[in-house]
Amino acid sequence: MDGLQQLQQRITACRKCPRLVRWREAVAKEPPRRYQGKRYWARPLPGFGDANARLLIVGLAPAAHGGNRTGRIFTGDRSGDWLYGALHAAGFANQPDSIHRDDGLKLTDCYITAAVRCAPPENKPSRVEFERCRPYLVEELKLFGSLRVVIALGKIAFDSFLAAHQQNGGAVAKPRPRFGHGASIVLPNGLTLICSYHPSQQNTFTGKLTRPMFHNIFARARAALAD
Repeated sequence: MDGLQQLQQRITACRKCPRLVRWREAVAKEPPRRYQGKRYWARPLPGFGDANARLLIVGLAPAAHGGNRTGRIFTGDRSGDWLYGALHAAGFANQPDSIHRDDGLKLTDCYITAAVRCAPPENKPSRVEFERCRPYLVEELKLFGSLRVVIALGKIAFDSFLAAHQQNGGAVAKPRPRFGHGASIVLPNGLTLICSYHPSQQNTFTGKLTRPMFHNIFARARAALAD
């Protein structure tokens, strides 16, 4: 078993955060009507994608009835529909939909991870929960030696990535980079960090994030990898 597989297994077995353990399991026991009778994953979510990826996507945390139900990150909810649609359009995914773990989806040159691996109440992990989970992201940064581009989905993912990058020995220029949709930062080690609003319903339903805006982020990542 290689290092990434070992890390994924450790993530899946994690019980470091009692509040998140209780919540993810309680959600599975009392799902909404549309998911009654469905078996929930109800465990932490490992990353998903190509073990040799040069593009890393960092999200916030699994959705209670999305990844926490299906067992795959950004799968089974509207945010995932947007993300995998954009990845397919940019040539990183073999299909535009991610419905369940066995739907045949494959990613090429791309890996998806998150700042926190368990579904949190109200989508709000605590500071301590972020800190407990961050070593997993640091380990992923160590394992992906060919990484060239990172897309941060939202400011929280942006801050979490920079914290993990620094814990991994990476430098961050001063003044510290600021998050903004479409902002692109070249870190001192040559890694390109591209910022995007998160494809949450709060952003997509209000028009704060449109599909052309979102797809453009992945087209830029593709272009950066081609340089």
